[in-house]
Amino acid sequence: MAPNRMAMLTDMAALGWLTPRRRSATARSVLAGEASAEAARKSSQELELAEEPTESAQPAEPEFPVAGDDRAAAFFDLDNTVMQGAALFHFGRGLYKRKFFQRQELARFAWQQAWFRIAGVEDPEHMQDVRESALSIVKGHRVAELMSIGEEIYDEYMAERIWPGTRALAQAHLDAGQKVWLVTAAPVETATIIARRLGLTGALGTVAESVDGVYTGKLVGEPLHGPAKAEAVRALAVAEGLHLNRCAAYSDSHNDIPMLSLVGHPYAINPDSKLRKHARERDWRLRDYRTGRKAAKVGIPAAAGVGAIAGGTAAAVALHRRRR
Repeated sequence: MAPNRMAMLTDMAALGWLTPRRRSATARSVLAGEASAEAARKSSQELELAEEPTESAQPAEPEFPVAGDDRAAAFFDLDNTVMQGAALFHFGRGLYKRKFFQRQELARFAWQQAWFRIAGVEDPEHMQDVRESALSIVKGHRVAELMSIGEEIYDEYMAERIWPGTRALAQAHLDAGQKVWLVTAAPVETATIIARRLGLTGALGTVAESVDGVYTGKLVGEPLHGPAKAEAVRALAVAEGLHLNRCAAYSDSHNDIPMLSLVGHPYAINPDSKLRKHARERDWRLRDYRTGRKAAKVGIPAAAGVGAIAGGTAAAVALHRRRR
């Protein structure tokens, strides 16, 4: 843990602002965030050296311009923001196909994915259950093996679930010379694969402990979720020399309000009801790339939802202008 962050937590504890339980949870969030930032920078450097080709499909035109700023970066949540559904569920389907676990476990993955698609939000109990199952499944397997399988799973289940509109937003930041990072509770290895395929800079994700290249079945800190995401972004910004007030962040979930509040340019993408309310109260910009029916269900003009699916039509631009 960075010395200044540790000193801050110590001071808060001394003043009685943190109970032992909250202090422990906060420390785990910081540990998870810093571990994720370290893993993200390492994988980003490896991606630059590898220079592997990215997806050939061209993203839609961006909905707004992004100014060049080498002290700014963009941070994108993954599940239901960049990709329809949850990456961990798709990864589970791929592992089942390869006989990593039994049919009853697949049924649980399928139910949780269906719930996620219908509700459009993360359920903490569901996510925790899936994470624990995933850790038990990969325990004893080599990291390199899971990375290779992850490449195949991306092609099978994830490639066609990328939102064109969100991808266009990410590309706008890249075209302006900024780095773009995924920030997700999914395993950092899976997130790194997705980032590379989309031509992004890298990914911040949950770090599973490994010894000599073999998974132990434990996490480093805790899942990169909620406050831990904000800690990861903060740690990466320090390491990269970024000014957070000049950075942008994108998410669909109210769980990511800590991360969105950390940057100067927060965006709500396909927002759940709590995030939509929070964003409107603070005049944050919103985008919705779901169908018109789904957009109407969450309370925005259907035309905007349909327009955004096309990646930046006049309806989406008009909505953006009204929000300014």
